[in-house]
Amino acid sequence: MIALLSASAAFAQIAPECADVAAGDAPGWYVDDQHQQDFLLNFFALATTFSPIHAPIPDEPGHGDVSLELSLIPPLSCDRRLVLSRTKTEETNKAPILPRPQGHFTFPEIGRFRLYGGAGYIPPITVFGTRNVIASGEVGFGWESEGGLQLAGRYHWTLMKTIAEIAGPFDPENDPVVLDFFSGSTFGLDLMAGLRIKSVIPYVSLGVTDASTFFYIGDDAVVSNNLTPYIGPVASLGAQGSIQRLVFAGELYAAPNTFDASLGHLYTARVRAGVTF
Repeated sequence: MIALLSASAAFAQIAPECADVAAGDAPGWYVDDQHQQDFLLNFFALATTFSPIHAPIPDEPGHGDVSLELSLIPPLSCDRRLVLSRTKTEETNKAPILPRPQGHFTFPEIGRFRLYGGAGYIPPITVFGTRNVIASGEVGFGWESEGGLQLAGRYHWTLMKTIAEIAGPFDPENDPVVLDFFSGSTFGLDLMAGLRIKSVIPYVSLGVTDASTFFYIGDDAVVSNNLTPYIGPVASLGAQGSIQRLVFAGELYAAPNTFDASLGHLYTARVRAGVTF
């Protein structure tokens, strides 16, 4: 009875643009509510990973940079937003872009080997109806040949939390606004290769990333468990360039989840621009 009442109330929260989709058949990849829930939790953890967006060695030895990253958060389709047996749409498409200030520093070289570190941080400022705190970091160790070939390995991590009305009320006309809490953490290892071609360094990165999440739904005080947190391959294809003290980079980033894409995957683009010192 409780389940039926919940489902009945949830029909009031089908977004108008998703009404036809909700009334139709589920797509072939749809499994059940648990898969849908795990996908959503994994998706937003992956959207905040600290991918390279830089060459295997980000700066010249003894120098660093400060820059602003802009990461696209792809909007989710109605089929991906439907929960509770496809009777309710979640308010997931709030923030289309993740802006993250960041900086890097490459230590003086040891022979042809170079150690570097980086950090990114988003303070708790409300943007697009969400209040986020995101802290990221990386350490890497690279090598560059006389011909400009760069090889490196890097370890990265991100801790993030979001406070917003994500799940949404069952009855938007009468229920009060109640904030939800989402927390995610990711860490991973990447191997990178690039080639210096004058002032541009195209690069490729392949690695493995792990994601863990926690989601507290404020409307009914329920913790949504992620039974299949993401652990799988990630890849980046991009380029870094410079003009005098200006540095810029862009990459295509993928977390394809080759094991079961219905449990979470991400394909996006990320760019950054800044100055060196």
